[in-house]
Amino acid sequence: MCSVFVRQAVTMAQKVLVTGGGGYIGSHCVVELIEAGFCPVVIDNFSNAVRGEGDVPESLRRIEKILDTSIEFHELDLLDRPGLEKLFKQHSFSAVMHFAGLKAVGESVEQPLRYYQVNLTATMNLLEVMQTHGVRNLVFSSSATVYGDPQWLPIDEQHPVGGCTNPYGKTKYFIEEMIMDQCKAEKDWNAVLLRYFNPIGAHSSGLIGEDPQGIPNNLLPYVAQVAIGRRKHLNVFGNDYDTIDGTGVRDYIHVVDLAKGHIAALKKLKDNCGCKVYNLGTGTGYSVLQMVKAMEKASGIEIMYLIAPRRGGDVASCYADPRLAEKELGWKADFNLERMCKDLWRWQSKNPTGFTNNGPSS
Repeated sequence: MCSVFVRQAVTMAQKVLVTGGGGYIGSHCVVELIEAGFCPVVIDNFSNAVRGEGDVPESLRRIEKILDTSIEFHELDLLDRPGLEKLFKQHSFSAVMHFAGLKAVGESVEQPLRYYQVNLTATMNLLEVMQTHGVRNLVFSSSATVYGDPQWLPIDEQHPVGGCTNPYGKTKYFIEEMIMDQCKAEKDWNAVLLRYFNPIGAHSSGLIGEDPQGIPNNLLPYVAQVAIGRRKHLNVFGNDYDTIDGTGVRDYIHVVDLAKGHIAALKKLKDNCGCKVYNLGTGTGYSVLQMVKAMEKASGIEIMYLIAPRRGGDVASCYADPRLAEKELGWKADFNLERMCKDLWRWQSKNPTGFTNNGPSS
């Protein structure tokens, strides 16, 4: 299933291990990997993925339909070191894309030890097994949370890191440090650390998208669920920030643009780049109320909201300076806010209850 025809000769596509590939961002990256001629091998433990037919993530099942292909999947937790060793013995991976991990900011504040145990131990296992099997190329799913409260805007890659406001962000920061130290210790390692801002939107087919388990932690999935009627109203946490309308400002990026950034990062690894860090964002900030209006326009539905007190750990504004990624990766975000909201609404309206419904409605 991983063969491609090149000048009438058959060559094997490069295998890329995708950890957490059944989740929101991982699944969209699987689409881009296949379309770019790579062969993804996906592992996931279903902590952020919905189980579909044949014990395969529903997201991957749908990608197989979208692209008329088959995807190799293994149900595996990165805490299962023997299982990971077995997988690496079975395959010769050219690179690893590491998405797997717990990712809810609020939950991390309530359960810090669980977040450190899962996110850090999982990554340690992955790096050690990579080292044992001679796999030296890594793209890591990091986060703008490593910057903490912005000291200046827009945030470039020179901004200080480590002043994280929650344990989730700290795990991303600690993992970055682990990878950087490994690249310093062994010069044949190459890693690209991608600091995401706020991914939203969905694949244009409307077949895959973000399906939060339980109450959404992020703004746009919550807004979409209000629009579709699953939730009564949105709580807007704070309207007294020093911003255009008093509500928090963030840099939202289409998940497909984000996924394309990972393909650019994978190509960068071939330059023996050492350890590199890039922001993936648009460079434009939008407020909560601007996002609500944009989703009202995309859906044609009025979205009810209530103003609630500020949440601890939230900052007023956070948006990227993405110029380094454009300069060194040849990547920049293409999709505007209208497209992001349109694609999100297509996914939500086709899948009112996410992946757990009986297939997308027409």
